[in-house]
Amino acid sequence: MKTKKPSKQRRRLYKGKLHERKNVLSAHLSKELRKETGKRSLMVKKGDKIKIMRGQHKKKEGKILQVDHKKAKIFIEKITRKKADGTEKLIPFKASNLVLLELERKDDKRLKRAKQPFSKKKLDQKTEKEEKEKETKTEEKQPFLEKKVATQTKSLSAQQNQDFVSEQKTDQKKEAPKETPFSEKGVTKTPEKKETVKEEKKEEKKE
Repeated sequence: MKTKKPSKQRRRLYKGKLHERKNVLSAHLSKELRKETGKRSLMVKKGDKIKIMRGQHKKKEGKILQVDHKKAKIFIEKITRKKADGTEKLIPFKASNLVLLELERKDDKRLKRAKQPFSKKKLDQKTEKEEKEKETKTEEKQPFLEKKVATQTKSLSAQQNQDFVSEQKTDQKKEAPKETPFSEKGVTKTPEKKETVKEEKKEEKKE
């Protein structure tokens, strides 16, 4: 688990397991070693040539004499300090303040690992992860696209319905005959009724 709290980070550094603390003992490689190995950093080992990049002993070079895995400290040849007794003591350094200039060539396994940037398993895992991420992204996009299409179809159907209704109204107006009503004693009548009324009046006069 990753944390931002410095107290938890310190606790894991000093009370963590050895295989977890090993990650702290990796130092940056020089430009030549980066080209040779294809990596940015490697685990420090006894016999490696190293250069100090920070602190009082900056720009000094030397070989590693000892690597303390429990305390995650590195001790370099001829870089010491005097005690009150007059005796000399090696100064401990952190791996983050160092740069690897030369690797110890006796360990063949280490050199092979250094020259293999990624194993086949890791590459397969990476490809699987990338494929899964792509699938999840496409699945997340699908409902959004479906909603978008549904809204577009709804808007189109609404517009089509409006156009259809307006066309029907215009057709009804064209087909409907124009009625010319007239009033007789306050009663509205159509032209057909008017003719029947005239005929009735003529018959009454004849009688």
